[in-house]
Amino acid sequence: MTLAQLRQWARWLDTVFRIPGTQIRFGIDPLLSLIPGLGDLTSPAFTLLLLVQGLYLRVPRIVMMRMILNAFIDALIGVIPVAGNVADVFWRANTTNLALLERHARPGQPPSRGDYVFVFVIAAVFGLLVMLPFFLAIWLAYLVWRAF
Repeated sequence: MTLAQLRQWARWLDTVFRIPGTQIRFGIDPLLSLIPGLGDLTSPAFTLLLLVQGLYLRVPRIVMMRMILNAFIDALIGVIPVAGNVADVFWRANTTNLALLERHARPGQPPSRGDYVFVFVIAAVFGLLVMLPFFLAIWLAYLVWRAF
């Protein structure tokens, strides 16, 4: 798929419609997310196309990781009923990822410090969230042990 075709798909998914009287734009992504199953697959499928194109264009790995994290955040937001659909209007992972792809394709800009910071901060937050139940279990076990 060419960059022009990917741009057209990103436009359809994120910004093809405008709410009358406002500057707020949205695409078919939040509308498709109203259909169980189908909406959950649209953005990840587009992200996969972007990643394949990123591999072909030799986009730096850290930028590819940032694209994956953008898609993951989009999926997490989309899990929330109703609020996830509204948030899809404002969090445009598809357009963001396409811009990253176009900016960093070879020859392109090298990854910025912000790319590294974004990836490491999100990884740290997710790491803490994964470890939180473990630490809570240890703390509760300690409290139970002390009570007896």
